[in-house]
Amino acid sequence: QVQLVESGGGTVQAGGSLRLSCAASGSISSTNAMGWYRQVPGNQRELVAAITSGGSTNYADSVKGRFTISRDNAKNTVYLQMNSLKPEDTAVYYCNANLRIFGTIRNYWGQGTQVSVSS
Repeated sequence: QVQLVESGGGTVQAGGSLRLSCAASGSISSTNAMGWYRQVPGNQRELVAAITSGGSTNYADSVKGRFTISRDNAKNTVYLQMNSLKPEDTAVYYCNANLRIFGTIRNYWGQGTQVSVSS
């Protein structure tokens, strides 16, 4: 069974840092684009950062210069380093990945991890 398992969420004071990890497991041939989204209750899920298999990245304007996305292809893992956190970064963060499973590319979501930033 293919799944994305996230870790690293928690509560931090404004200005602090957290690092999220998301590992894909199962019968995976390769991982294509991977990314992080976040969602606040009552709002739509929004893209935070994404990274291609080749390492190209893009970020939401609200996190540029503070967050860094990276990946370890050998471990099928994507990371999100979050620095200078602000209360408005509080949300549930979801990992997303396009995975090649037996020749077919499918999209998967993680279960979500809560990030809370206090002022």
